[in-house]
Amino acid sequence: MKIETVKLHKLKMKMKTPFTTSFGTQIDRYITIVEVIDEDGLSGFGETVAGEDPLYSEEFMDSAVIATKKYFAPLLINKEINHPKEVTEIFKPFKRNNMAKSGIETAVWDLYAKQIGEPLYKVLGGKKAEVEVGISLGLEETDEAIIPKIEEKVNEGYKRIKVKIKPGRDIEYVRFIRKHFPDIPLMVDANSAYTLDDVETLKALDEFDLMMIEQPLGSTDIVDHATLQKQIKTPICLDESIDSYENAKAAIELGSCEIINVKIGRVGGLTESIKIHDLAKGNNIPLWCGGMLEAGVGRLTNIAITTLSNFTLPGDTASSSRYWDMDIITPEVVAKDGVVTVSEAPGIGAEVDFDKLNEYLIETDVITKNDQPQMVFFN
Repeated sequence: MKIETVKLHKLKMKMKTPFTTSFGTQIDRYITIVEVIDEDGLSGFGETVAGEDPLYSEEFMDSAVIATKKYFAPLLINKEINHPKEVTEIFKPFKRNNMAKSGIETAVWDLYAKQIGEPLYKVLGGKKAEVEVGISLGLEETDEAIIPKIEEKVNEGYKRIKVKIKPGRDIEYVRFIRKHFPDIPLMVDANSAYTLDDVETLKALDEFDLMMIEQPLGSTDIVDHATLQKQIKTPICLDESIDSYENAKAAIELGSCEIINVKIGRVGGLTESIKIHDLAKGNNIPLWCGGMLEAGVGRLTNIAITTLSNFTLPGDTASSSRYWDMDIITPEVVAKDGVVTVSEAPGIGAEVDFDKLNEYLIETDVITKNDQPQMVFFN
């Protein structure tokens, strides 16, 4: 393939309900949709999941847009690409900026799948016609307020409930939930809110028969998680700490986790996600695909990677209607009884609806061959 144009559609999408974690409360979601266009005018779409502020990671929307415009898009425009896996190698001289890399890399995968007339999930090596999904619920102002939210999602058939916790909203909070829902598949997500000084608190969560505790300690830590996992029975799932194949390998070798949450944007794209999948499968570490409050493009890309065999736990890819009054794709993602049927349409499996996208559009940046800077690489 040869890419002639890259467009960055910067969106501001209002969430249906505020979403609260240990980072704070999110009402508006800033998203960049990356469109790569080949010489025949065919478009592929990816989603840059970096938010407005550098809270989840060091990346944020503006930094990702700059990196894509200045470095990543110019490296691909007018370059002969035989397979999307080549994109990771092309970007290799540039450190990190994984969400920026992923936004354009996943768009290339979508374009490639469309060019050969295959659904993305099959191009990735996936086999599943359906994937099970769970739901992620933010913190509420009171313990009581979470109960009807959980009940609603249990009744809708979601296969796993994830709730956020933070210091002061943990043991009694989870105990209150378990009192009302003693048997549901339940996990908690700490978003790096604890340290090893909180071992006794984290040990106390063992009594609640949780599927896992996600990222209890520092966002870049692997070593302390290994210490913690030896002291608690609940499986640790690493999220923020796993931003590369190398970190996944180190975490597995150290015994830092028993489960890994793969987020495509966090690790730099689909190629790296596949490498981590194969590594984890070889070491009997189950995977699931986490969410980043994506719009439909990112949501469909998550579904595609989840069709790989070692994604054995329900992911966070809920229905579009969970987050948005109107998504930017047609048809939207629908989970029925906790299951999403995988589209057989070429590429990600749905069309970007520009009438809908324009309702959220802040601006569009267009990068062509005339915008390519000269770059020198040093050995």
